[in-house]
Amino acid sequence: MFARCLLLFLFLASPQTANAQVAVAVADSGDTGWMIVCALLVLLAALPGLLLRNAGLVNVRSALSVAAQGIAVAAGASLAWAIAGYSLAYAPGSSWLGGGANLLLANLGSLRQGLTIPESAFVLFQMALALLAACLLPGATAERARLGWMAGLAPLWLLIVYAPLAHAIWGGGWLAEFGVIDFAGSLVIHMSAGFSALALSLILGRRRASPVASHAPVLSLAGGTLIWIGWAGIVGGWALGATDDAAAAILNTHFAACAGALAWMLADRVATGRVSATGALSGAVAGLVAISASAALAGTGGAMLIGLIAAILCRAGKAMLGNRIDDPASIFLLHGVAGLIGALLLPLFVQPLLGGVGFEGDISLRAVMLSQFAGVAVVALWSMAGTAIAALLLSVALPMRLTSQEATEGLDQIDHGQQGWDFR
Repeated sequence: MFARCLLLFLFLASPQTANAQVAVAVADSGDTGWMIVCALLVLLAALPGLLLRNAGLVNVRSALSVAAQGIAVAAGASLAWAIAGYSLAYAPGSSWLGGGANLLLANLGSLRQGLTIPESAFVLFQMALALLAACLLPGATAERARLGWMAGLAPLWLLIVYAPLAHAIWGGGWLAEFGVIDFAGSLVIHMSAGFSALALSLILGRRRASPVASHAPVLSLAGGTLIWIGWAGIVGGWALGATDDAAAAILNTHFAACAGALAWMLADRVATGRVSATGALSGAVAGLVAISASAALAGTGGAMLIGLIAAILCRAGKAMLGNRIDDPASIFLLHGVAGLIGALLLPLFVQPLLGGVGFEGDISLRAVMLSQFAGVAVVALWSMAGTAIAALLLSVALPMRLTSQEATEGLDQIDHGQQGWDFR
């Protein structure tokens, strides 16, 4: 009996293996809420912002149809993103393209790998960015492209042009491995949409009727200011959390826009003797686009200089291009060219000497410049070639361009029998 008690005592006194408790990672509610707010801000810029801006810049007889094209593009791009776009951009795959693990948004994780937010919030934010990029296209094709053709082009463009570029730069693909840097979309969003707009403008040709001045400048300005406000969601969201980087990126973006607006106004004053509200907003947009590449990486003074340089160069480009390209909303100039400028200025203004954060390790300025030049060239060529292929293939099944009579009459026609508008 004594021996049994002794053995029981020794067993209880001996070290016991503790049951391992697996810590379950949970999303940070503050970061998650921030990402959702940023996604909504981007949607504010893409939907009411771009719709109002594009509608105000065209003939009054085509304004509603241009807005309808924007809605159709937003809907098609959103569905394409859910079906395959997100998976092609961010699912594990090759250096060239993502895999099929997240088709139809299947297999989303409770947390996005390496982040403090659920993957669903990351999907929402990325969908808003893709939608914004696609919604830029109708501004370049206004009063020429048919509604059905434009609606069909949007999902094709997103899958052929946007998703591979997003994977190559933001998804850890081959351009990221080469060293290309794009913090919040100067390359992926704006250069891709801008050079795609150039391809579409060249394919569609000029408007058969003489372009008229924007029928509602105030409407265009209202849309532009919504875009300005919504831009905070783009750069703040790419901090991927409610952090100091998010606040710094938003500040830099606002300063770049302000510098761009004043620089464009000054250039207008020197060139024509007067300034315009639409010109000031164009300068602000140029600054917003250019700073997107380095919003959280440049210093305050650098952000102001980037906005100023982008606005001055875009204003000069507008004078040089004149009416050679029929692009009612200046998508190629304000997004394509300004995005190119921002990507190429990044290596200079990220230097600590100019208030930037600097480069990691022993990366040289020359290497970063080479990477950025390569990234700019690839994005421009990929965007134009992919857009041209998608547009021409789709035109086999759907008519691309309005007839001369339709263009003269305007795209909006009231259908009195149905008491509604018939959009072509």
